[in-house]
Amino acid sequence: MNKELEEYIKFRDNYKFDYKKIIEDNNNLYCDNELLKDENGYIAESSKWLNISYGLHNNYSRLLSNLFPYEFTFKDCKFNSIEGFFQGIKYKDIELQKQVFKYSGRDALALKSASSYDWTISGNIYFLGKEIKRDSKEYDDLVTELYISALQNKLYRNALKNCKLPIIHPIGIESKEETTFTRYEFEFMLNSLHAFLNK
Repeated sequence: MNKELEEYIKFRDNYKFDYKKIIEDNNNLYCDNELLKDENGYIAESSKWLNISYGLHNNYSRLLSNLFPYEFTFKDCKFNSIEGFFQGIKYKDIELQKQVFKYSGRDALALKSASSYDWTISGNIYFLGKEIKRDSKEYDDLVTELYISALQNKLYRNALKNCKLPIIHPIGIESKEETTFTRYEFEFMLNSLHAFLNK
């Protein structure tokens, strides 16, 4: 995995990412001049993009969501979804954190209510007892290694590799002060990993 991590970082540093704008017009949302959301809700796929959301009825939309239950190991911890990481780092207590790491789907997302620590006040998260600034290179490096670890799950790897469209995540939050993974960070990660796997 270390070799693939090194190769990905080199690739990522030269990757040209097209961050797609989302425009609101007459209560509808558009992305790349394609309808993204209307009175019926979000659209999963257009000719120009794939909308990633666990709640959409599209195989790739669900498979590439952080909520999907993929098993993998990261830093000697067992995970049952990528979302387990992003919720677990909101806990200071190592044992509680490891428990959260084992959850997937909406269960992992719901567990944020079980933490008494509000990371948004200090801007710091915790990983295995270590305090890390959310807006730091150390945090970015940790997340990069997390995703390379997740790629060791062949189902996740194949789903990401076989995706044919640019990936968007319009429900993502834009500010690093409010979320452990922004819309930009998520879209950049998945699109760059997809390009890396298909290089």
